[in-house]
Amino acid sequence: MNMSDAFDYFVIFAEMRTGSNFLEENLNAYPGLKCWGEAFNPAFIGKSGQTELVGIGMAAREADPLALLGTLRERTDGLAGFRFFHDHDPRVLTHVLGDSRCAKIVLTRNPLDSYVSRKIASATGQWRLGDLKDARSAKVRFEPGEFQELLDELKGFQRFLQRHLQTTGQTAFYISYDDIQDIEVLNGLARFLGVDTPREKTTQKTKVQNPARIEDKVVNYAEMVSALSAIDHFNLSDTPNFEPARGPAVPSYVAAVRTPLLYMPVRGGPERAVRNWLSALDPEEEALLEGFTQKSLRQWKRKNKGHRSFTVIAHPAVRLHRSFCRYILNLGPQTYREIRDMLRTTYKLPLPVEAPDESYGVDRHREAFRKFADFVRGNLNGQTSVRVDGTWASQSEVVKGFADFSLPDLILREEDLSAGIGTLASAVGSTAVALAAEPEDTPFALSEIYDADIEEAVRAAYQRDYMMFGFGPWKA
Repeated sequence: MNMSDAFDYFVIFAEMRTGSNFLEENLNAYPGLKCWGEAFNPAFIGKSGQTELVGIGMAAREADPLALLGTLRERTDGLAGFRFFHDHDPRVLTHVLGDSRCAKIVLTRNPLDSYVSRKIASATGQWRLGDLKDARSAKVRFEPGEFQELLDELKGFQRFLQRHLQTTGQTAFYISYDDIQDIEVLNGLARFLGVDTPREKTTQKTKVQNPARIEDKVVNYAEMVSALSAIDHFNLSDTPNFEPARGPAVPSYVAAVRTPLLYMPVRGGPERAVRNWLSALDPEEEALLEGFTQKSLRQWKRKNKGHRSFTVIAHPAVRLHRSFCRYILNLGPQTYREIRDMLRTTYKLPLPVEAPDESYGVDRHREAFRKFADFVRGNLNGQTSVRVDGTWASQSEVVKGFADFSLPDLILREEDLSAGIGTLASAVGSTAVALAAEPEDTPFALSEIYDADIEEAVRAAYQRDYMMFGFGPWKA
């Protein structure tokens, strides 16, 4: 036996009915390896019914789980390890994932086999089999919703583990349920852990409980096959997202001076109308509160008990056209002139060199806006060298960015804004004031150019927003 200097201890990431008991038994058969069971299962310590391990009880473990981990390592002549499921102590998960000296083993099994095995074990009360003579069997019913919930849970945890290992530059030893029967794979795992003494065969203390075909274990097999056909194994319905993540953009937030309302703008929305409405709530004040930092915003929240925060989303066609007119087409202090020039020369948008005049007609405007929507589609998918500006970034990505600091209490829709702000004002004890309309887009309104081609171009650019917020075609 030659123990490697690479690791100080190990963890087996597994789930119920994946063969983790069998894997533990086989690892414990190697000199210098000791797996201590489910040491951090909230219901027991080590194994079912056990309330103490290496002299540490459940109360002491709850107070300091890492003390138990340290004791397990001290009591092991060689490399100590334990099995960890997704619902075990999250404090331990955080610790081991951040520790490159902890060897990670990821045990997986066909989720359907795990699900059926779990159902049978629950029905029979037999969670482990030592001998065939003691075997209990049962046929169980497949429940589509129950299985989907389990599948989502397992996939979510696996994705979490994979991403953390990737972002921290770590690797894991992946082993499947079927691999545990393969002594060559087990010897490879032992070498991964630093044990160079191979074994000739696996241990067989734990027996396979339900070796029958799955159709012989499920009472509604045909219904199960039909339900499984609806599961999108290859994420065919997924909307790809290559858009850069956005931060919370705290400096853009705006608050009324006296009324405890905070506006978290989605750029390109009805920002002027909302700002004017906030000002009207406190007419005696000359300006709104803005230019927040995270520190000053926390102070504002502490000072203003009962505060409410909100944001406003708009139909993607409305928002994109507004942004196009204000930041690209028309010339003024807000114009993105370098981007405008690039759109004219590189992306061939029929934009006038100077401000639009009478030669810039509605047909030219329609073509320019449609091509801008095509550009935004590529821009959001990382296909251009131009930054993804907040005025046309996906609204779903903007709102997700808010969550890095604090999500808004309310997400209002522009078309329902008048009613929504009345509710907001009432919630903080303020007298509602009328909402003025957002300034019209110039030189042409969206209604003058909107058609099926425009809708298709905008939808192609904002597939995720249409899906996440349930937008349909714009109603002029």
